[in-house]
Amino acid sequence: MRLFVGLGNPGAKYQDNRHNIGFMVIDQIARRHGFSPWRRRFQGETADGTLDGERVTLLKPLTYMNESGRAVQDAASFYKIGQSEVAVFHDEIELPPAKVRVKVGGGIAGHNGLRSISAHIGNDYLRVRLGVGHPGAKELVHNHVLGDFAKSERPWVEALCEIAADNAGLIATGKDATFANKVHLAMQAKGFYDNEKQVKGGERDK
Repeated sequence: MRLFVGLGNPGAKYQDNRHNIGFMVIDQIARRHGFSPWRRRFQGETADGTLDGERVTLLKPLTYMNESGRAVQDAASFYKIGQSEVAVFHDEIELPPAKVRVKVGGGIAGHNGLRSISAHIGNDYLRVRLGVGHPGAKELVHNHVLGDFAKSERPWVEALCEIAADNAGLIATGKDATFANKVHLAMQAKGFYDNEKQVKGGERDK
């Protein structure tokens, strides 16, 4: 049994925000893998299904980002699962756009959703960090994460959500490093890392 948590803020006002990329990935997992219809419980919305033979509940807290931990604690308590069965999908400003990293525990880097979850269930859950880039100055971060993805960003956002959903079974079965590698290779194959390669290595890969 696994609990996959997508972080975001509820309502149409926030649905296209960078802060809501966790919701976007969780929604795509539900669509891609034929999960049950969403229903209200645990101070959020949940959908149930299986990924690579593992039972998974998807959770989108409706408490607003700063209180996400209340919903996660309710769900974890109901299912009697520990931190090691919880995976949280969230925006990460310390990663370049379209990059993904996976880790257990660690710092929260000022992310209020993670802060709330750690306060309610502890810190040793899995984080699927979805890069949205840094605006360059601390005072710009708030407007950056609560701003909508630009039209020019939509292709990589949609691709990342689809690729993460396609490979979500690897997270459900504990193959975290394989998940990160497959997402990286698939995004690279679609050309979303070409600019980075030009900066780092000179010429684009042929």
